[in-house]
Amino acid sequence: MRVGWRVVMAGRGEQDGAGSVLAVGILGATLTFTAVLLPLLAALAMNQSVQNAADASALAAADTVSGFAAGYPCQAAAEAARLGGASVTDCALDGLIATVSVQRRFLVFDLAAEARAGPP
Repeated sequence: MRVGWRVVMAGRGEQDGAGSVLAVGILGATLTFTAVLLPLLAALAMNQSVQNAADASALAAADTVSGFAAGYPCQAAAEAARLGGASVTDCALDGLIATVSVQRRFLVFDLAAEARAGPP
């Protein structure tokens, strides 16, 4: 007759591997959160870049229309927008005030901004 000892650890039983499943779940949630958050943050940064291009374009047009810089106002705005990575969609002059709208494509979205510049 054989007598053996069976050692049962308290608290284990049906929970073998539960920590691994939890770790995989946390890792999956982190990766999903990161995959959603990174493009969103990039879009926010790109939106600020488009607004900066609109501001620079409006200032370039206003400088040209006031005679501070030589050239044509809307051409100066288009060049400033191009340097900022955007393109001018509308350029309007009202006296010495220039209003410029620019646009830039980011992923599947068109980001747009508008700016006005002129004398104080």
